[in-house]
Amino acid sequence: MSNTAYVLRFAEGEVNSQSPIRIDRMIQASIQDLQPEVEMCDVEKVGVLKDKKIILAIDVDEIGGQAQLYTWLRRLTHIKKETGNNPLAGSTACLLVNSDGPYYTKRVAQYVIFHMNRLGCRFMGHPVVEAVDQLQNFKTWKKVVDISLEMLLAAKCKELVVRLVNFRVEKHKKPKLLVLHSSSHDTSNTLKLWNLVADNLKNCEIREFRIEDDKIAECKGCSFKTCMHFSEMKSCYYGGMMVDEILPAMEWADAAIWVCPNYNDAISAKLMAVINRMTVLYRRITFYDKRLFGIVVSGNSGSDLVMTQLLGAVTINKGYMLPPEFALSAIANDPGSVMEIENIKEKAEDFANTILNEFHIHEL
Repeated sequence: MSNTAYVLRFAEGEVNSQSPIRIDRMIQASIQDLQPEVEMCDVEKVGVLKDKKIILAIDVDEIGGQAQLYTWLRRLTHIKKETGNNPLAGSTACLLVNSDGPYYTKRVAQYVIFHMNRLGCRFMGHPVVEAVDQLQNFKTWKKVVDISLEMLLAAKCKELVVRLVNFRVEKHKKPKLLVLHSSSHDTSNTLKLWNLVADNLKNCEIREFRIEDDKIAECKGCSFKTCMHFSEMKSCYYGGMMVDEILPAMEWADAAIWVCPNYNDAISAKLMAVINRMTVLYRRITFYDKRLFGIVVSGNSGSDLVMTQLLGAVTINKGYMLPPEFALSAIANDPGSVMEIENIKEKAEDFANTILNEFHIHEL
């Protein structure tokens, strides 16, 4: 993969350096001094983008849409259906997202990342810079950096694209995998699916934790100063299993596999408590070299909502890398019925192979 980054602009009108549209200012800030390592693409014509570094610049409309963007994603999806190949295989992407209102930037980012990931695209940790309304989302940073909100936005855009241009994937001969779930071994379809995957994960070190009732206290939102104090001590104000076992395992692991049943179209409360408590470790180390994987089972529909919530929380917010096709999902209602799904063992083996191939291990 070359260092050249390809910019895909999804906005009304033509791009130029004097454009009053904020998404164009974000593009210009991000690619400044990087030419000729950046190339603008015609989104009306571009299709397959294998083994590329991709910058998506998205101007979200007042109802959270972007017709040009969805047309492009639909075209790529048709390519996959017709050829059987992922049109974004080997590529890594990041997003610049703008909205003139307070809504939709995260929703659009999660949807786009989820869909592109299914087409073979990888995403770095923290792959999104978003701008809302009057740049209200930058006011927290301004408390510690005494520059204008526009300058903060420009700096974040540039920082993101520089990370993309310099991005490399680290490999491991014997990956260390952390597995988190909160399910019953007797009845959980999600856990049964994980066990099918685990049977095919050879030459890995695996630490598995069941998040039990009352073992993980919910984060109560300590002040930044308090959280930093406990972070420096490799601890947390609330202590318990999270400090004694899970946070050290997160630091140890090369990848985290979240085993998530669909609870009312969301991640279960116990697993969300773990995500919320990660902040104390997040303040001390970077998760950029760690991978996120997910296994999601729904009784009916809605697995996509759980998967987008997971990547939003752990990749967009916490900074885990998102490998291509990061999640395996299934629909199974009655206890044990996941085992009745056609070719489920083959699907589990394929997903295990996806995990192993991520670390360049090809022997199952």
